[in-house]
Amino acid sequence: MKNSVPPSQAGVLKNASARSILAALICILGGLVVGFLVLLLLTVFAEDISVAEAFSGIVIVLGGPFSGGSAQDILFQMGNMLFQSTPLILTGLSVALAFNTGLFNIGAAGQYLMGAMGALLVSLSIPTTVVPAAIVWILALLAGTLLGVLWGAIPGFFKARFSVNEVIVCIMTNWIAANIVSWVFKSTGDRFINVAETKVNFIRKTASNGVATATLGLDKLFAGSYMDISLFIAILIAVVLYVILNRTTFGYELKACGYNKFASRYAGMNEQRNIILSMALAGGLAACGAAFWCLNGAQDFKWDTYLTLPADGFNGIPVALLASNNPIGVIFSAIFLKHITVGGSNLAAQTSFNEYVSPLIIAVIIYFSSFSKLIKDLLLRRMTKAQHATPAQPADPPPAAGPDKGAADEDAKTKEE
Repeated sequence: MKNSVPPSQAGVLKNASARSILAALICILGGLVVGFLVLLLLTVFAEDISVAEAFSGIVIVLGGPFSGGSAQDILFQMGNMLFQSTPLILTGLSVALAFNTGLFNIGAAGQYLMGAMGALLVSLSIPTTVVPAAIVWILALLAGTLLGVLWGAIPGFFKARFSVNEVIVCIMTNWIAANIVSWVFKSTGDRFINVAETKVNFIRKTASNGVATATLGLDKLFAGSYMDISLFIAILIAVVLYVILNRTTFGYELKACGYNKFASRYAGMNEQRNIILSMALAGGLAACGAAFWCLNGAQDFKWDTYLTLPADGFNGIPVALLASNNPIGVIFSAIFLKHITVGGSNLAAQTSFNEYVSPLIIAVIIYFSSFSKLIKDLLLRRMTKAQHATPAQPADPPPAAGPDKGAADEDAKTKEE
């Protein structure tokens, strides 16, 4: 039987990281192909759009900020893309951490809102004339992160102590957080509302109190953008999380509980504590992303959230899936999703396609990312099949027909005589 998988390919598939990267690339390629087919389909029904424009459209989407036009536009879009990737990296890390513990943190949106509320309340309440702005920034970041930790611990507690499905509790806490944030900011009157810019549905920017994340010249390098150092802090957090999960006893226990909590308990691990800690840390990561966004100094926050939830809270799910729950991979998958988001906005500006086409293509790519685990399993099955399929050995030929034993004895006697 012939081996269906080349040995070189089977060798690549043995590496778990290689399988994860290959699965992510297949998902992205599949999403782009479907997105391109959508563009082609639109050219059939739209008289003023040519097929050539569909080809240029998909190139613009892939180009991201590099399809922005002039060098100044490219730098501006690149800086904003990197800044906007920061909260997405942290919500992706939040979902990935929970996945590694066998949990599904669909509550990152609520944790994000609580983090934003905590950071804004602290940063806008403490006068920087009394306390240095840098200290206020640190206190605001810690306050937002701790609120997320507490909010994430709630579904973890119910899962650990009462075996309540964390998805149900997370969905409930999402909307509870949305209403709490709306109630808190509405009850404070105009104290935090952005009255100066007549944005009654938004909270004041933290720069109005002199609090803003340091830029270290990045805002000048990416001229006109909102770029600051929060991206590098998020990358550092991802690296630390990778080390914790893969190089520490605590990380080993978290992942062991994810694989089998009963075996973990038998091995002497406290699976209830690990479940609560995992969800609490996941909540802190999502909230930290919101705090970085609000503390940029140039961003205002929409306070009436009782009807809506932040998109980055849910987009962390495809980011984690594309990265196969690898904290380092989350960095690249988050930046990629923001990259094609910028490309999508350029699509509407530079072609005849309307503004609704780009979100559709991005949504298709995000949808395909949910198949990452399935594709990884198929690649693993293919690798296993290649290892067990060995070429069939040819059967031993039957002994050549010859004289029987009696005839051989008679011939021997004749020769002796």
